[in-house]
Parts: sequence; C-alpha cells; structure tokens
Amino acid sequence: MSRTSASPPTAGSEVSAVPAGSDVSAVKADSALTHGLKQRHLSMIALGGVIGAGLFVGSGAGIASAGPSIVIAYAISGLLVMFVMRMLGEMSAANPASGSFSVHAERAIGPWAGFTAGWAFWVLLCVAVGLEGIGAAKIVTGWLPGTPEWVWVALFMAVFLGTNLAAVKNFGEFEFWFASLKVVAITLFLVLGVLAILGVLPGTDAPGGANLRGDGGFLPNGSNGFIIGLLASVFAYGGLETVTIAAAESENPVRGVAKAVRTAMWRIALFYVGSMAVIVTLVPWDDPKVATVGPFYAALDHLGISGAAEIMNVVILIALLSAMNANIYGASRMACSLVARGQGPKRLGRVSSGVPRNAVLVSSVFGFLCVLLSYWRPDDVFPWLLNMIGAVILVVWIFIAVSQLLLRRRLEREAPEKLVVRMWLFPVGTLIALAAMAGIFLLMLRQPDTRDQLLATGALTVVLAVIGVVRQRRAAAVKN
Repeated sequence: MSRTSASPPTAGSEVSAVPAGSDVSAVKADSALTHGLKQRHLSMIALGGVIGAGLFVGSGAGIASAGPSIVIAYAISGLLVMFVMRMLGEMSAANPASGSFSVHAERAIGPWAGFTAGWAFWVLLCVAVGLEGIGAAKIVTGWLPGTPEWVWVALFMAVFLGTNLAAVKNFGEFEFWFASLKVVAITLFLVLGVLAILGVLPGTDAPGGANLRGDGGFLPNGSNGFIIGLLASVFAYGGLETVTIAAAESENPVRGVAKAVRTAMWRIALFYVGSMAVIVTLVPWDDPKVATVGPFYAALDHLGISGAAEIMNVVILIALLSAMNANIYGASRMACSLVARGQGPKRLGRVSSGVPRNAVLVSSVFGFLCVLLSYWRPDDVFPWLLNMIGAVILVVWIFIAVSQLLLRRRLEREAPEKLVVRMWLFPVGTLIALAAMAGIFLLMLRQPDTRDQLLATGALTVVLAVIGVVRQRRAAAVKN
C-alpha cells in the first residue's frame, strides 16, 4: 500500500514534521489554503447544508413509524442539533480551522481525540460520497434505462473531483447554485403546502386536523414508533458541520461562522420541522406513497401537482450531487488538517496552489471504492461498511460537546474577547446535550436495526482511539 493510501494511518505511517497538538500546525495548514470563499458562498452553504436527501427521502421512514408525532421528533432532535452547532460555532469563531471539531478536540482533550474524531469523520464523508453517487445514478438510469449505474457514478465523481482540484472558489460556486436551487424548491413546497392547509390553493380543500387525529391519532404506533422516528430524524441532520470547515477558507472566518450559527435555529425550524408539519397535515401518515416514493412526492401528488415524481427526482438529484461535492471538499480539508498536525501520511497533506490535491484525490478514490464494493460485495462488506459509519455523527457530536465544555473556561480566562458566539445556558446547556446524546445511544441499543450500527461504529471509534493514544505516547516519548 502506498503512503497516500486512503486508509487511516497507523502508528508506523509517515507523518509530517509539525508536532501534533500544536495550534501553530493548524494555523499553518489553513494559511497554505486560499481564502477564496466569499460571504455569499458561506451563507448559502450554511443555508443549503440543512437541505439534504435525508430530508427528502429518509424522512418517509420516520413518518411511517411515528405518524404525525414526527413533528415533535424533528423538533426535539433539531433542538439538540442547534445546541451542537452553537457549541461548534463558539469554538470555531474563537479559533477558525479547516479541521474544525478535530482541531478543537485536540486542543481540549489531546492529540488522540483529534485523531479519532477527524479520521472517523473522514471515513463517514468518503463512504457518504459513494452512497450519494449510487443514489444519483439510480435517478439518472431511471430517466435513461439501459445505461450502467457505475458509468454515471464515475462521471459524477470526475466532475466533482475536477471541481475540488481547482480553486476553492469553484467549489463555492457549485455549492452556491446547488444550495440556491434546493432553497427555492423547499420554499415553494412550503408556500404551496401552507396555502393548501389554509384552503386558499385552487382545487384543494383545507384538511383541518383530520390527518393529525385520524388513523390512530397523533401517536399511532405508540412510544416505540416515536422512538424509531426520533432516531431517523437525528441522522437526517448530518452535514451541518461542513460550514465550519469551509469558514476557514472564507474572507472573514469569524464573521462567517457567527452568522451561520446564529441563523441555524430558524433554518432548522423552517426547513425540517416546518416541512414535516406541512406533510403530515396534508397527507395521511399511513399513505403507502409516504414510505415508498417519499413524503414530498406524496404531498405534491395529493395537491394534484402534475409531474410530482419528476419534480422530486430533480430536487433529490440536486441534493445528492450537492452532498457529493460538499463531502469531497470536507473530507479533503479534514485530511489536510490532520496531516498538518502530524496525524497522517505527509504526502496526503501537500497543498498545491492553495488546494490539498492529494487529499481530494484520495478522498474521491475511497468514495469510488465504496461504490465498487456495493457491486462486488453487496451482501457482506458493503453492509458492514454502512453499519460502521451509522453512528459516527453522534461520536463527533460528543467530541464537540466535551471539547466546548473544556475550552470555554480556558477562553474565559485567556481570551474572552474571542467569545463572539456563546453557547446557551453554559454549562447546563452543554450537559443537557451530552445527556441527550447518551439517551440516543441507549435508544439505539434497544432497536435491532440500529444496534448493529452502534456496535460497528463503536468498534471503529475504539480502533481509532487506540491508534491515536499509541501515536500520542510515542510522540511524547520522542519529545522527552
């Protein structure tokens, strides 16, 4: 295996000369990158980052389990995400870094924590790139039957590889327009839905509360159904962290992070909770179309919107392509930051013309390898890979919360002027968020479908943590 291998580095891997755990190394990594993202790019990345395929497609399973109570499930999980983003925003505004929470974990807990959080997130993003490519290819082959899926995946990979190998402003432009289209689509959906609920949309009658009370009531499948819906809603929010990674390459990182975090509340409330409320008010929760073809399609079809299926396919395709682009970007920057802090193979972190091109290439290749595994080993290796990343985002959130809990006191003592964003109700708010995450872990252990994910993710986290501790001790021994 070459030194630019896509696998996380082992204790014997070649590392950069920059000592691990140094704030200077993180600053060096970011100074080598260009600051080509404008405020409009960052604002739209933050806005569009909450609108993903998980919302358009994955929410159907949640509605089918929780019924109308999915609105409460999304509100609860959305509140947790707001707390996490507030914590991350506090640390990122004080110390912007392309390694984001990995850098903060290293500063707060130690190099092993930065290593674990960073590489776990890198694996998550790379596998997600492959999954999104497969999803996008399935949509296109539906339009063009007979064309091989892998060809479309390869084409999408090539396009976004090229985008991310060029200047960062190209990534910013792609995401700006992708996000703009998603925002327009979800906004039109919400406007049409509210008009229909009020009974002022031509050809529709106001549904009142019939769909909220009928077919088993607000909680049709009891607490167990609600729990399944809650777990589905939690994982629909993944991807919000990318804005704090991108902020390090913006014109004004502190201002960009602060603005993105402060607007997170209304974005989550409007796009997630608002859309769920519109759907379950308009459409019976047990309509088969909700789970089979998606809740947004079911709602548009209920309103008599012609071509609803094709409209939603276009929107979902845009969401998937946007996520592919953003995840390749996020994975490459995380890898570059890890290497600059002595946490990975040196060659992987080389920056050329302000772009970590080796990291972009390796991240894309790893993503495409995941696609090939879905064809070669669909019954064993690929499902294992999916389980392995199933709960990584929760692991990342825990590192964020613990890091903020430790760094906040340090900032108050050493640099209070950097606290331009403050966590709500500190430290109680942080402790409540940590307790909620522990509760989600327990709920995952109760459900057979999520138990395997939790165990596989736990195994990945333990392996990375052990490697990180070994590397940290070796570095300390050499230093002494």
